Amino acid sequence: MSPRRCAWVPPDDALYCAYHDAEWGVPERDSRALWEKLVLDGMQAGLSWITILRKRDAIRAAFDGFDPQKVARYGEADMARLLSDPGIIRSRLKCQSAIDGARLFLDMAERGEDFSDYLWGFVDGVPVQNHWKSIKDVPARTPLSETIARDLKARGFKFCGPVIVYAFMQAVGMVNDHTADCHRHEPVKAMA
Repeated sequence: MSPRRCAWVPPDDALYCAYHDAEWGVPERDSRALWEKLVLDGMQAGLSWITILRKRDAIRAAFDGFDPQKVARYGEADMARLLSDPGIIRSRLKCQSAIDGARLFLDMAERGEDFSDYLWGFVDGVPVQNHWKSIKDVPARTPLSETIARDLKARGFKFCGPVIVYAFMQAVGMVNDHTADCHRHEPVKAMA
């Protein structure tokens, strides 16, 4: 018998189940990994998460493992390479957003601002612990995701509206939105 998972996870999709069970909601503190996840969530705009999840390895490879030093130096030849890669999301705006985001990430670091400290500062470094009974109770956005989205946009980041930011917050464990009946709710809560 398989464990009880959040209702959004298709029980017959091994990739989705593995993502839910091992990654989603686990507090991520690595700045580079957080930037990667923000880019991937931005690439999801208008698409389903499973589309991104299935293409994630190809996207990582295309973007040099999300090394911000490398991505920040991308020029037109790199853009042409990205837009011709059928393994990734071939949107000029989304690819340019990733490149610009790498530059912003490095600018923050140059000013002594750690990306992880910046993001986790919005929750005082401690994941918000929700206790939703049903997936219907989970919001798509919150006042906090609206605040973070505004701040990211003011810094120049793109594809980071409040719904995308809330999905990001859930994925990186800034909020624990595993439903109360999910087998991951309590283990993720203990990671706080």
